Amino acid sequence: MGSGSTSLRSHPGQYAFPGGRIDSGETAAAAAVRELSEELGVHVPPDRVLGRLDDFATKSGYVMSPFVVWIGDDVESIRPNPDEVAHVYAVTLAEIDVDPLFVSDPAVAEPIVQWPFRGALVHAPTAAVLHQFREVVLHRRHTRVAHFGQPVFAWK
Repeated sequence: MGSGSTSLRSHPGQYAFPGGRIDSGETAAAAAVRELSEELGVHVPPDRVLGRLDDFATKSGYVMSPFVVWIGDDVESIRPNPDEVAHVYAVTLAEIDVDPLFVSDPAVAEPIVQWPFRGALVHAPTAAVLHQFREVVLHRRHTRVAHFGQPVFAWK
């Protein structure tokens, strides 16, 4: 996980996973592998894609298609693209395995999920993906997250 460069047009400075548009003729899994390379300098073969979590439609008009990709244990080899990534976080399984917070907002009909992380809060949609990963991978609980709301600041 990383935080976006403050120079990004969309959602600067927010916690996020590598991502971007799917190129013409490209599968979503291939796009995930390509984005890892472009944003973090991590080059992995397609067989390192271990699985896929649920699509998450954002209020800003995008659909996140999260993939779980094994990059190995060598996080020191990560080379973030400074135009897109301000900071990379090596997150432990213990840090992921925390109960999320659910907050409400009068402008949002659904509960908004937040993930506590190192004294800060990660908001949906990233928090929703992390919550689903925790539930499915760490606890083997069938969990859907597409129904969660997103904070109003993420709608832009």
